[in-house]
Amino acid sequence: MANDTNRFQAIISHCKEYGFIFPSSEIYDGLQAVYDYGQWGSELKKNIKDYWWKSMTQLHENIVGVDAAIFMHPTTWKASGHVDNFNDPMIDNKDSKKRYRADVLIEEHVAKIEGKIEKEIEKAAKRFENFDAAMFRSTNARVLEYQKKIDEYKKNGELRSVARAALDMQTVESLESELKAIASILDGEAPEE
Repeated sequence: MANDTNRFQAIISHCKEYGFIFPSSEIYDGLQAVYDYGQWGSELKKNIKDYWWKSMTQLHENIVGVDAAIFMHPTTWKASGHVDNFNDPMIDNKDSKKRYRADVLIEEHVAKIEGKIEKEIEKAAKRFENFDAAMFRSTNARVLEYQKKIDEYKKNGELRSVARAALDMQTVESLESELKAIASILDGEAPEE
């Protein structure tokens, strides 16, 4: 990890030295993780953008390019599918001060459970000579329990079940209490203490 950090610092130093990027507002102590393009960085960015534009629009007969404003009437966003199809529920972990996408948390949690199933199968395969993995999956109580959890997460996919699976109970309870307080305020009631 330290080697990667050193390599990243060396790349940034090189890019600053040769005019590719500069930390944004550097003379005023800068902004963390925000960079401005220098003279060569601007050219590189333009070349990449031109290459992308040509490969995605000009090389296809059935595609045309449109350069539209980001700020649009809300109906436009709804009609294009951005409102209904690009809804990424987020979960804030107040302990780590990090924000997570709910679907990513589900996938990671399911992957951990699937890993446990594979470990169970590997252990059993070492113990028995004529091992049938499919039979083991369908009869072993622990594997069935793990598979039941996976099926529940995939079936429900609710924010609450994601939160319970991914975060500690204290954070979930504070999230639930905040949601209840917001709901009571919207209903015109005083929030519960």
